[in-house]
Amino acid sequence: MGTTTPPRTLAEALRARGDESLAGLLRARPDLLNPVPNDITQLATRAGTRASVVRALEHLDRFALQTAEALAVAPDPAPYATLLSLLTGDGLDDGEQRDDVGAAVTAALPGALATLREQALVWGEDERLRLVRTARELLAPSPQHPSPTGLGPTVAEATAGMSPGRLQEILVASGLPATHDPVSAVAALSALFTDRTRMAELLDTAPVEALSVLDRLVWGPPYGEVTPNPTPPVKWLRDRGLLLPVSTRTVVLPREAALHLRAGRAHRVPEPVPPAVAAAAERDPQAVDRAAAGQAFTALSTVEELLKLWNGGGPAILRAGGLSVRELKRTATALDVPEPIAAFWVELAYAAGLLATDGESDERYAPTPAYDEWLDLSSQDRWTHLATAWLPATRVPGLVGGQDAKGRALSALGPELDRSAAPEVRRRVLALFAELPPGTAPDPETLLRRLRWERPLRGSTPSGEGTDLRSRLALWTLNESELLGITGRGALSAQARALLNEGEDAAAALLAPLLPEPLDHVLLQADLTAVAPGPLERPLAETLSVLADVESKGGATVYRFTPGSVRRALDAGQAAADLHAFLAAHSRTPVPQPLSYLIDDVARRHGHLRIGSASAYVRCDDEAVLNEILADRRSTGLRLRRLAPTVLASQADPGSLLEALREMGYAPAAESAEGDVLITRAGARRTPPRTPPTPVPEGPPVPDATLLGAAVRAIRAGDTAATVVRKEPAEGTRTSDALPRTTSAETLATVQAAAMTGSAVWIGYVNAEGAASQRVIAPVRVEGGFVTAFDHTADEVRTFALHRITGVAELAEDGEG
Repeated sequence: MGTTTPPRTLAEALRARGDESLAGLLRARPDLLNPVPNDITQLATRAGTRASVVRALEHLDRFALQTAEALAVAPDPAPYATLLSLLTGDGLDDGEQRDDVGAAVTAALPGALATLREQALVWGEDERLRLVRTARELLAPSPQHPSPTGLGPTVAEATAGMSPGRLQEILVASGLPATHDPVSAVAALSALFTDRTRMAELLDTAPVEALSVLDRLVWGPPYGEVTPNPTPPVKWLRDRGLLLPVSTRTVVLPREAALHLRAGRAHRVPEPVPPAVAAAAERDPQAVDRAAAGQAFTALSTVEELLKLWNGGGPAILRAGGLSVRELKRTATALDVPEPIAAFWVELAYAAGLLATDGESDERYAPTPAYDEWLDLSSQDRWTHLATAWLPATRVPGLVGGQDAKGRALSALGPELDRSAAPEVRRRVLALFAELPPGTAPDPETLLRRLRWERPLRGSTPSGEGTDLRSRLALWTLNESELLGITGRGALSAQARALLNEGEDAAAALLAPLLPEPLDHVLLQADLTAVAPGPLERPLAETLSVLADVESKGGATVYRFTPGSVRRALDAGQAAADLHAFLAAHSRTPVPQPLSYLIDDVARRHGHLRIGSASAYVRCDDEAVLNEILADRRSTGLRLRRLAPTVLASQADPGSLLEALREMGYAPAAESAEGDVLITRAGARRTPPRTPPTPVPEGPPVPDATLLGAAVRAIRAGDTAATVVRKEPAEGTRTSDALPRTTSAETLATVQAAAMTGSAVWIGYVNAEGAASQRVIAPVRVEGGFVTAFDHTADEVRTFALHRITGVAELAEDGEG
């Protein structure tokens, strides 16, 4: 094929491309690389398969898709002018009202066509544009799958199989000369419908009701039902071929007639320009950054509180996987957030690898060892860890509480929450945020409109998930980015812009000055409370959480000291003197006297009673205390009896006995078999090392430049081997199969000569598994029964065993064949 010869097939069009253009095709459609095609012909075949074409169409923006849809209803092949006319119209309907749209379409069409060409959906010169056959079948109209343009079949397609007599009747009713040739009849009717003047004259004679019928069908769907005895307007249209029968009860408006009524337009409203994302509000960028940083700190505190809640072993896993509704409610109550937000925090901790299943027989959720490493990071680094885990995650917390396609409930941490489109939507939403000036909050409705324009075919969802999953993912992204501190007051923060464009270190550097510094003190008050005016250093926060109960959160955290909380600290091994010293060291106010009295009073009674296992026993050096317990009616259920003046035995287990006596107002302590007080510390249960969940990919990953270059070289090499011109072998040296056949002596002599001259030869080769193939090789060395050669088919140097070469033939010189 000469350089000026128009391509006859998609394979020829691809073969004429440069390496960079082929790499662009493989980058845009990475599914074509799995596995790497052997040659250009195989690449073209794979590019035309239904699954690959559907995937490519789903990644087109609205105008590129409208261009493909217009080509699907245009003649094949179609000149560029015809395609432009289908998108702009003939200009005879609205005068100057469509001039702006026409100018925008004219300006945008070359770019849309270039996109379709790059993705191998369209090929051919501008005067012979062809949409690949599979795409034409997907986008062309049919009764089962109406065209997205709303156009019906052509006159030729709709009249296929119609009797010549019926065609003559239509011609006569339309004022055309009768003919017995069906082909001529169809051509005459098509010419009438495409002639603006004659078509206008025909419609001028139509009843008003008939024009109303056409108005209902003109923009689709073009099919309508008729009765055996149609009304006069419908009969008038049917007699003149403006409605053609599809079945006994169905008629269709032919494409040529519809295009006349549409003034030549394939679409009611072409959309060559993406809709702009409008600003809902403009805020001070510094206020946005501060608000986002405050929410980022809240996110860190919430995740830490969640994992601390499950520190000793979290809720059990449902048999089908995931978290039960009751456990999610319990978690939401503990975090003081609604259940959907609790589901988001749980899923975020899971995506970040901080939470996993423990793998035990009674399987439960628990923090992972990575959680302890995460706690040791600075606040800004902890936030970037969460944010970078959220961005590529395919699990969608917003689905929790809904149902899958089979009507089963979707639970948090369950197995059915992955949606492969989520990362792409999430990043695109944030990219649209980033295109606005700093501090600008976008209008959600215009943002959704922009997303629908960019991927109009990506809105379909599995059964039971609504009508537009992509829009729902975008709305969830808006909410989740605000919760996580990506945005503040509806606008993208500077630290989030840095995270998207420059990486984690840049984001952490911008966030660090905006986060509050941890405090090493609290303010003790006389009402047995302590106020933390900000975040506390970790050792202080952990000790205080044991010694006191959190009463309220917000800008300042309020802790309350109670007999139970003080006893909890004593159970953990602290002495009264230790608690006094701790409070004195970390309070900016004097330790209130009521708090000192509370600690001393609980400490004085703590451990006065000792409980061990008999089944269980109570031991006390003070007989009066034991007499008091026996006389208390609340102890009846414990079934206590005296074993000695200072010992009581019980049928209850030690734990139940311990709790019962505490409820009666005593402060018993558990003791070991050796009589030592047992110190109870908060257990820190960890799972074995776990990796974060792997996002479910939407399709093959986009290959990097190295892989693309290697793939293009391999395809070129294979194409060279498949299309190279070979010399005809000598008489008697080839059989009916495709492999060359020569004797061993001829094979050896030919490859030795090729190695000396540096030329390439064509060989047949059978590998160790018995698979035969043809190869084009350039021998480099022949020795020891092996040929070392550059294999043009595989684009690499390989070694071939001489006894496995079936035959060899020289390649034709330029100009031969």
